[in-house]
Amino acid sequence: MSTTRYAELGDFLRSRRERIRPEDVGLVPGPRRRVPGLRRGEVAVLAGASVEYYTELERGAGSQPSDQMLAALARALRLSHDERDHLYRLANRPLPDQGGTASHVHPALLDLLTRIDRTPAMVCTDLHAVLVQNPLCVAMLGDLSTRPGRAGSFIHRWFAEPAARQVYPPEDLAAQSRSFVADLRAAVGRRSPGDAEAARLLAELRQLSPEFEAMWAEQDVEVRRDERKRIVHPTVGMLDLHCLSLFSEDGRQRLLWFAPRAGTDTAEKLALLTVVGTQAMYTEPGR
Repeated sequence: MSTTRYAELGDFLRSRRERIRPEDVGLVPGPRRRVPGLRRGEVAVLAGASVEYYTELERGAGSQPSDQMLAALARALRLSHDERDHLYRLANRPLPDQGGTASHVHPALLDLLTRIDRTPAMVCTDLHAVLVQNPLCVAMLGDLSTRPGRAGSFIHRWFAEPAARQVYPPEDLAAQSRSFVADLRAAVGRRSPGDAEAARLLAELRQLSPEFEAMWAEQDVEVRRDERKRIVHPTVGMLDLHCLSLFSEDGRQRLLWFAPRAGTDTAEKLALLTVVGTQAMYTEPGR
């Protein structure tokens, strides 16, 4: 990147930071704020970057940001779709696929996610790429939003990496597999015929997994809207949950939130999980 381009990137980041109020992103404003909008350190925390790294970006210095960092900054700064694209162009990066982990998060879904803090929740694409999670969801499932490429899709990991299934009890795995496949068929059907991203994911799954191929041949289709999920957490034990979905207008993204089932001890375990946090989490497949 040229020096001029770095400077433009820094100016753009600073202008977007200064327009956001702390309460817009779920932060407590605090009594003494000498700068408009967010502080650099607050943006860094929201984007999962170091303060030093983000400061260098705003100063027009440092290394070229990765696709993952640009996606995180776009979410932290609540960029519109056009602003997100402009950020990628300033960083001399190709625009990401619409359904991958660097997808632009639907603003309304992101705003709702920010306001949910007592129940696990996340936003994912119709191809099951996890885009962003709230802290309690990370504590429950680990960080699912950091895998690049098609491995960023949880359904890809489900069928390609057996370790991804350890969050469910063994007796629930077959039902979850069928639910994933039926939901994916619905998503592929909603997309334009010949959609390249869906076609690549589907072709790879059919090649990698005989289980997926057999289920795909059954032609089942059903959108996942409200399901019972039993999650096995290494610290707090079994969590018995309702998993509910709120969809964007085009169906490309959904907000998932996990509510404790009545008559179980899951509410108490989730309260404990807010204290335990991410101290004891699952090991992500391949790590």
